[in-house]
Amino acid sequence: MTPQEHNRLISILFHIQGGLQLFGGIIMIVLYAGFGSYFMLGLHGDEGQFVGGILVVVGIVTAVLVFAFAALDFYAAFKIGKMQPIGRILGIVVACLSVLSFPLGTALGVYALWFFFGDQGKALYNVDAVGKQYSPPPPPNSWQ
Repeated sequence: MTPQEHNRLISILFHIQGGLQLFGGIIMIVLYAGFGSYFMLGLHGDEGQFVGGILVVVGIVTAVLVFAFAALDFYAAFKIGKMQPIGRILGIVVACLSVLSFPLGTALGVYALWFFFGDQGKALYNVDAVGKQYSPPPPPNSWQ
């Protein structure tokens, strides 16, 4: 595969991962809100109100975190797809976070890290061995 094809595939896979995270976040909101409201309305007494309130708060906090990670996936995938220099950095960050999501995220994260730290990824994003943006040297001055 060419570096452009690897880059495009990683962009597509990060979009898919972000979509799956959004789907999981929506399911979490529905479950936590449903169980929280069940406990708050179904059980009488302070215990039901307390447990229901905790479930609702935990659901909201978890959903916000999941949506933030999904937004990061979408943003990184967009920048990678446009082959902007920040895309490589965002891709490395998202790949490192994806490695923690076993088993599919681990495979995607390892593949993305292999590409971004490999020679093809560095050449595609014009990065030298130190990690700095490569720019050709200026032409020499002619003293004649």
